[in-house]
Amino acid sequence: MKKFFWPLIISISLSLGILLGGFLVSASYRGKTGFYTNHNKLKLNRLIDFIEKEYVDNVDTDSIVDRTVTTILEQLDPHSIYIGKSELQSVTESMQGSFVGIGVNYYYYKDSVAVIKDIVDSPAFKSGIQPGDRIISADGQHLYGKEMTSDSIAKYLRGERDTDVKLEVYRKTVGKKLDIVVNRQPIPIKSVDAAFKLSDGRGYIKLNRFSSTTYEEFKKALEDLITQDISSLVLDLRDNGGGYMDQAVNMLNDLLKKDQVIVKTVNKGGQERVTKSKGSGLFTDKPLYVLINENSASASEIIAGAIQDNDRGTIVGRRSFGKGLVQRELMLGDGSAIRLTTARYFTPSGRSIQKPYTMGVEEYNNDFRTRYAHGELYAADSIKVADSLQYKTLKGRVVYGGGGIVPDIFVPIGNKHGDDTVVLLMKSGIVSFFVFQEIDKERAKFTNMSKEEVIDYVMSSDKVFKAYIKHLEGNKLFFKLDKRKQIVKRFLVGEFLSQLYTSEDYYLWMLEVDPMIKKIDEKTL
Repeated sequence: MKKFFWPLIISISLSLGILLGGFLVSASYRGKTGFYTNHNKLKLNRLIDFIEKEYVDNVDTDSIVDRTVTTILEQLDPHSIYIGKSELQSVTESMQGSFVGIGVNYYYYKDSVAVIKDIVDSPAFKSGIQPGDRIISADGQHLYGKEMTSDSIAKYLRGERDTDVKLEVYRKTVGKKLDIVVNRQPIPIKSVDAAFKLSDGRGYIKLNRFSSTTYEEFKKALEDLITQDISSLVLDLRDNGGGYMDQAVNMLNDLLKKDQVIVKTVNKGGQERVTKSKGSGLFTDKPLYVLINENSASASEIIAGAIQDNDRGTIVGRRSFGKGLVQRELMLGDGSAIRLTTARYFTPSGRSIQKPYTMGVEEYNNDFRTRYAHGELYAADSIKVADSLQYKTLKGRVVYGGGGIVPDIFVPIGNKHGDDTVVLLMKSGIVSFFVFQEIDKERAKFTNMSKEEVIDYVMSSDKVFKAYIKHLEGNKLFFKLDKRKQIVKRFLVGEFLSQLYTSEDYYLWMLEVDPMIKKIDEKTL
């Protein structure tokens, strides 16, 4: 990598110069490198100028610059990325943990905005918006028709805090149009999907991301579970792609004893920064289990690595993603930004868990396919580890670096080949869309059903299962699912419970047969 270092830095500099209209071009020249860099900035600026003024066709030079920056960052590593100004707001909102709007989940269904469910205590909920409602217009602007996009819908439903939006709503259940005024307010994007006490006395917390509100949510959930006298804690980080490192550090302060190493970061100059636990002491003695899979990355891996290396708990699942690079967000002055890798992080034992990316971004992002081909998703002994990358935990256990956190207890993705395909299918958006359609056909009936009746409706016959197969075939998806009917039905029930009740109901149902939870049960018998 070293021989490409200066050309890459030069490329970044000249791209920033383009974006800022040459503002970064220095008036002074310091040696050959400075002259070379500024000369190329001027050359690129001049090229863009020539294209704008002289090229035979009209060209969107902004898009050329965007593609140039993206290409340059791709040469660095898979996690240094460009975020265009059109994307930055949604990315920022996701990481801030909130946005200003009305608070509904919806589908653009048959060319109209159909409410799946409104968020409890949201402005929409308080104003009387109901699941199944069609939002026809917002402040007189039609929200239907094939020309509508998600961005344009969000543009009219979101806005400034404490502003009113007048909605025209068609309520299908009564066949009437209603005018409903909703006052926009901050809508939380929650990190904690569910937190409750399991029937065996364990506490369970499911985290979906690490945003600026994650620790606050986690602490509240953990404190509530502690008051219920939980015997141990299961922290579910499966499919959690990470986020802010400081939130993971704050969580580990509550899980590790004072002065235990949490993470080490090393920057460009080789300077090492060691972060140690402050020892908040919230949950440091009772058993702890951390669930991970191939999509657990970044901050999730910081937690898993720290818990494993300090012998604080047991890591259960499959090898994690393998992202050991730290990014810093840098604004480019025009509403866009880059996330630039500025350091590498290492677990307390010294492991770099960043998987290799020398084969390019596409190969890096298709690592799941490689793991599948090697059989790693089904057998622990198929996980490739390098003996030269052995490290030891606080108590002397051998652990490995080289790409992701290898769990203490391995749990395959399925009992046999093919199960993974079904699981991935049943976690896809097509299941949610199908269930919405089924509920929407007979919403009054489903609304009056108890949870037990919903479960019985799906599980006791093949009616819903067959309707789902037909739905898949209508979308040109052909799967032989008869031998995995019970798995399919269980996921279908879960989605019905999620849309009709709460995410907690979904997890309570799904965890009854969760193989990782069952593996923990076996360990503690």
